[in-house]
Amino acid sequence: MALFLSENDVCQVATMPLALETVEMSLREHALGGAVNIPRERTRIQKGALHLLQGAVDCLEIIGFKAYTSTREGNRFLIHLYNANSGRLEAIIEANFLGMLRTGAASGIASRYLSRPEARVAGMFGAGWQARGQLAALCQVRPIQQAKVFARDQQRLEEFCLEQSRQLNIQVIPAANAEEVVRGSDIVTTVTTSATPLFDSAWLEPGCHINAVGSNALIRTEIDEKTIRRCDPVVVDARDVAARECGDLLPLLEKGRIRWTQIPELGEIIVGRVPGRTSPTQITLFESHGMAIQDLALAAQVLRQAKQQGLGSELPFGD
Repeated sequence: MALFLSENDVCQVATMPLALETVEMSLREHALGGAVNIPRERTRIQKGALHLLQGAVDCLEIIGFKAYTSTREGNRFLIHLYNANSGRLEAIIEANFLGMLRTGAASGIASRYLSRPEARVAGMFGAGWQARGQLAALCQVRPIQQAKVFARDQQRLEEFCLEQSRQLNIQVIPAANAEEVVRGSDIVTTVTTSATPLFDSAWLEPGCHINAVGSNALIRTEIDEKTIRRCDPVVVDARDVAARECGDLLPLLEKGRIRWTQIPELGEIIVGRVPGRTSPTQITLFESHGMAIQDLALAAQVLRQAKQQGLGSELPFGD
């Protein structure tokens, strides 16, 4: 029988190290032709939207989709995982925590390949749910000692910094303004829903790496044109996904100021097909939008571990 894994079940087995390992594997498989990823489809009505991501990973023998809804009440995430050989439903998995780990892990893998190995200071725009995964992933792949965080909600910002300082055992401090976040930072991460650029490119330090996470719609713009034109390389998780929804890059592409042939996928860097960072002074950029195969691969590993621990509830269908 197929299993249902609740958020509580997932939280008992899913970890950032597992997410980092699995997301890197999925990106590698995609670059080598061993995984199929379908860009996100969205169905919108006045009261909300349904978002659908589909994919398959050959080496894990899985195929499936993640569907999530966004309304005024919030977001709800479910992954449907199938055996690629038999077509049988393996599991339905609640995926809020899983998705947060996966999103953070994607930036972590990008930072592993694009940031300087000695990076110790992180700057963060955003203090919400997704920011937790971003900071946790950075601390796994780089010797982060300090994080400077800026957010509009001062109370949320202070609570986030206190909580993350305790959990990660590093100095996490509220920044007074955007410039303080960027100046002196080795890695800058933006994880917001901003419609306007968050910082001035002149504040970036030579050798900085940027993870831009929030610009997954045409109305969102976290990074301005001057910043993008300073970055080399500019990397995406998947070009066909970015071509649909990257609010940061699409205006430059439409103006002809950057071409898709200049933009590698992260998986291509992982397998050595194209270079990543080649100089300690380069400013590098990773535009993250999310891929179904990342969610599905992590869901498969979570399911395996949940079975080993006897977690989950049997569903009355799936055979």
